[in-house]
Amino acid sequence: MKELPDDQVLARAIQGDREAFGELYRRHVRRIYNYIYYRVGNPHDAEDLTARVFYRALRNIHRYEDRGLPFSAYLYRIAHNVVANWHRDTQRRAEIPLDALWSLRDESPAPEATLLRNEEYERLLTVIRRLPPDRQQLLILKFVERLSNAEIGQIMGRSEGAIKSLYHRTLLALRRELQRLEQEDATHEERP
Repeated sequence: MKELPDDQVLARAIQGDREAFGELYRRHVRRIYNYIYYRVGNPHDAEDLTARVFYRALRNIHRYEDRGLPFSAYLYRIAHNVVANWHRDTQRRAEIPLDALWSLRDESPAPEATLLRNEEYERLLTVIRRLPPDRQQLLILKFVERLSNAEIGQIMGRSEGAIKSLYHRTLLALRRELQRLEQEDATHEERP
């Protein structure tokens, strides 16, 4: 079944072919897991939520309507809702452990440079976590999944132009917030 395009595999899955749904799972599970992981920051929760996404997709596959979007857009929408419910239910902030995102090698720079880089990275993650969920989703799809603006627009239910505008506004907001934090840090350093 691997050689069949997604739409043909999807048609078989809609008709109740569990093997076809298994193939859709195989093709999309990594990207859905990555998306969820970056939203919740915990591999165990990400695994559980990924399973929920595919369970919901399987349970409702017979109701799937082809609206001209890729099947992945359907899965991302389910994932977005599952993550939103998880955050609401647990009332926890998403945390991404730094050690999960980068590994230090023997040829790493001096400890001072590594410390500064880690602090900058942590500051950026803190600012990103403060963004509204749709902007976090945009950044994950853009930089983690490396999707085009058109693909992101399909997943988020917006036009490509709206995605470009949201992306621009998001980057400006990130820059402003990072500059504000830098000014706060400079003020704190000046105090005795």
